[in-house]
Formats: sequence, structure tokens, C-alpha cells
Amino acid sequence: MFDSKAYQQALNLLHKASTPFGFVAAVQEHDNYKRVWTRDGVITSIAAMLSGDDILIETAKTTIQTLLNNQHKNGYMPSNVAEDGAVSYGGTCGRADNPSWAVIGLCAYTLLTHDKSLWEKYQPQVENCFAVLEAWEFNGKHLIYVPQSGDWADEYIQHGYILFDQLLRLWALRLASKLALNKSWENKANQITSSIQRNYWKVDGQPNAYAPNLVHQLKDASSNFWLMGFNPARIYKYFDLQANTFAILLGIGNTSQNESVADYMLTLHNKKESLLPSFYPTIEDSDADMNDLKNNYAYNFRNEPNYFHNGGLWPVWNGWAVGALKIQGKNKLAEGMLKAIHQSNGNQDLFNECLHGETEKPCGVPNCTWSAAGAIIAEQAWINIDFKKLFQF
Repeated sequence: MFDSKAYQQALNLLHKASTPFGFVAAVQEHDNYKRVWTRDGVITSIAAMLSGDDILIETAKTTIQTLLNNQHKNGYMPSNVAEDGAVSYGGTCGRADNPSWAVIGLCAYTLLTHDKSLWEKYQPQVENCFAVLEAWEFNGKHLIYVPQSGDWADEYIQHGYILFDQLLRLWALRLASKLALNKSWENKANQITSSIQRNYWKVDGQPNAYAPNLVHQLKDASSNFWLMGFNPARIYKYFDLQANTFAILLGIGNTSQNESVADYMLTLHNKKESLLPSFYPTIEDSDADMNDLKNNYAYNFRNEPNYFHNGGLWPVWNGWAVGALKIQGKNKLAEGMLKAIHQSNGNQDLFNECLHGETEKPCGVPNCTWSAAGAIIAEQAWINIDFKKLFQF
């Protein structure tokens, strides 16, 4: 371990967040955080399984059961489940990433524990997850359409064919087909992979583009990293840390593309001298995109420049990025980011949800479980072969 004390503190928080119905998103009640959330719960469960802690692994099992037991009859997954059994499937809109996260969690549990009982029990739920994702393509062209507020960055501006959500679906299909040897799932994964490779990296002329508008829109895209996403009216030119991280983990790019992404991360890390922002550059008050950002919130506006999704620093996604960079052989950068994760998790309120993009002061919910999970995942990426198993197909 690079920092055994910080790692143990992360494990301790997961123990505090363990309940009889699964991992809650935060140990104090704040805006419904003290519930089992699909994406938070799955990421925390993966960290628990990688840790090898038997008690935490049992909570991971319970988390997955709680989520899959509450799948909607139409196939979509809960946003969160309360201790009293109350289920939310989303606020203004549902969560397009959650069916993928649910399958990922189930597959990860099966692969890492070698316990097939849940896999065998929840096959109907897996089928329903993939069916609803297929329906959300709307046109049979292998990419799902994500509504605004439809994934983890639920107060940000993006909607449309958002890359991160395509990658999660691809990961879920690859893991499931690995376990089931299901040829149709494997074929669908290959079709999605091909569509991602054709449409989310800028090339001259953009042959076989998803839609004609994408050809001229991509002229304004960066050539240094994977495109965040697009819709009929625009592309999103921002650097999306999550999408570029999972593009590396899932082997989407070639050597040149992977090197380009890693180089961009290094440049950004050197500029920030801290964690990497989830989305970059920050949307400023004078930018046109602030008009879409400023009214998209549930409780209070949190996306001031360098806050929350708008340029904020999230330990959880930096944890996955450390794993991607380690797989890429970028050990120096990965180590620097791992140290930054431990430092950020120890700032003021321990394990804050996110930090200010410039001052690094906490600006989210404290004692946030997936911030601890990010640290555990980052540490385990260095020492645990099981981390790589999640991305070997």
C-alpha cells in the first residue's frame, strides 16, 4: 500500500456505511444520500470485493440483492432504495446508466467471489436491463440516448449520445457474455464497440458517422481525447474524465489514442497539481452553456464555476483513472494521482464527495462512501490481479 493509514480509513468508512440492506451513499442523512443507490452502491461494492474484507463483501452481496429485487417491471433500475423499502426511480427523469451498473455489479460479484448464486437467481433481471437499454436506442443504431440528468452528472448540461453511458453498457455486455457465453450479447458488444470507435474520436471526414450532422460538428472537437457526446444540435467539447478513463480500461482505442489521452491527463494534472476535474474546462458565468446549467438542480444550485460537476474534483472517478493509467503503464502519473486522492479524502471533512476545482476545499457531502471506494479501487489497481479481471474479455 502507498498509504496504509489512508487506506484503512477508507475501509473504515465502508464499514460505517454498511447496513442490513446494503451500502448507503453517505453515513449522514443529506438529500437522500443515506440510501442504497445503484451506481454508488455498485462502485462501493466493487471496492469492497477488491479489498478482500469478508464483512464488506457480504454487504456488497446484500447491496446487489436490494437493487435487483427492486427492478421496475419495465426493466429500469432504482435510483435509490430507502431502509424502509421506499424506491425512487429518478427525479425529473430516470437514470439511463443504472441498468448497466446493476449488471456490472452482479457480474463483478460473480467473477470476484466465484459465487454463482446471484447470477443464477437474477437472469430475468439481467435480460430486462439489456432489453430496456435496447429500447433506449430508439433507432436500432447501437447507441442509447441519455436524457439530461440521466446519469451520474445529474445537474450538468449533457444529453444525447453520451459516451460514458455507452461504455457502461458495453462493459455490462462484455462481462455478462463472459459469464454466460451468450453470443447475442457478444455480438451486441462488438456492434457498440465499433460504433464508439467510429463516432467519438475526431478523424478527417468522419467516415460512417452516426448521423450527417456529426460530420460537420466534429470539426470543432479536440483531437486529443474521446468526445464526451453529441446530440442532433451539438457536440460536447469538454474533456470527460470518466469516459476517457473507461475507454482506456475497456481497450476502445489504439496505442496512439491511449497515449494521447494519457498525455492530456498528464498535462491537466501538471496544471492542476491535484486531482483531475470530471469535466474540463469549467463553464464560466459568461459562457453560453451556463444558461443550461444554472436551473438544473434539485435542492440548491451547486454548479458555480469549479464546483460540483462544473470543474469539481471527484475522488471516486480519479480512483478509476489511477487504475486506467496503471494498466497503461503510466505509473508515475498514476502514483501522483493516488497520493492526491488520499490527500483530498483527508481534507477537513473526511471523504468529501467532491472538492473545489481551484482551491481544493470540500464542496460536497462529507463521509461519502464512493470517495472512500475510489481510494480503495486506486490502491487495489496496483496490487490486485482481480482489478484487471474486470476488464479482460
